[in-house]
Amino acid sequence: MNQPVLDRDQFTESAALSVETVTHVHHWNDSLFSLKITRPASFRFRSGEFVMIGLPQENGKPLLRAYSVASPSYDEELEFLSIKVEDGPLTSRLQHIKVGDPIYLGKKPTGTLVTDALLPGKRLFMLSTGTGLAPFMSLARDPEVYAMFDEVIVVHSVRQVNDLAYRELLESKLEGDPLLEDEDRERFIYVPTVTRESFRMQGRIQTLIDDGRLFEQSKGPQRFVPEEDRVMLCGSMAMIKDHAADLEKRGFEEGANNKPGQFVIERAFVG
Repeated sequence: MNQPVLDRDQFTESAALSVETVTHVHHWNDSLFSLKITRPASFRFRSGEFVMIGLPQENGKPLLRAYSVASPSYDEELEFLSIKVEDGPLTSRLQHIKVGDPIYLGKKPTGTLVTDALLPGKRLFMLSTGTGLAPFMSLARDPEVYAMFDEVIVVHSVRQVNDLAYRELLESKLEGDPLLEDEDRERFIYVPTVTRESFRMQGRIQTLIDDGRLFEQSKGPQRFVPEEDRVMLCGSMAMIKDHAADLEKRGFEEGANNKPGQFVIERAFVG
């Protein structure tokens, strides 16, 4: 059942929040959607960062959640990828949002999935599950990332094939991107994998790491090399915990904005 259009009078601008307008909504399937909103001229972010977005509650107070920005840093709009949770305080309402509706946007993006938190390297692996793909959609379209690494590898693990959001764009090697050069796109590698349906690549990310399939398209070593490889992790809490432990066993050290390392995780991401 369609929800009524949100009333802009319910929204109040503040020092921490601006009120923006939804410009596009795309439903990938019954459990996944993305939305684009207007971007304030003063809003700046680093590729890979997240920001708070949300709606007002019945008591008038904002209900906010952290969402990674999926759009590239040069885009005139801001894009977000979200799951649909029927009993979720925010997503149960957000999934019904329409073009023209108002939405809250936080004014201070932040996060650890940024290249500043990584040491220089040759290959950048972005390992994601579900909507954890979002920050990597931003990073994969950032020319500065390709200036830092010889290969940029986005790995996306989902349960069903139709959960592979942005699949067509990623399979095209980001065709049509206004800032990426052809040589950048040639160094971009997309590795989608499905766990509960038949697909050309099947299995969890850890399985692909262990049996070497994760590295098949790479021109580099067919395994993780701490001296050369850099890794970003974004997905469920369990996924992040397991892969962080695995990387540490392989000799990788976690990095932060104030102390760059060989891998980084998104600590604020849940879902």
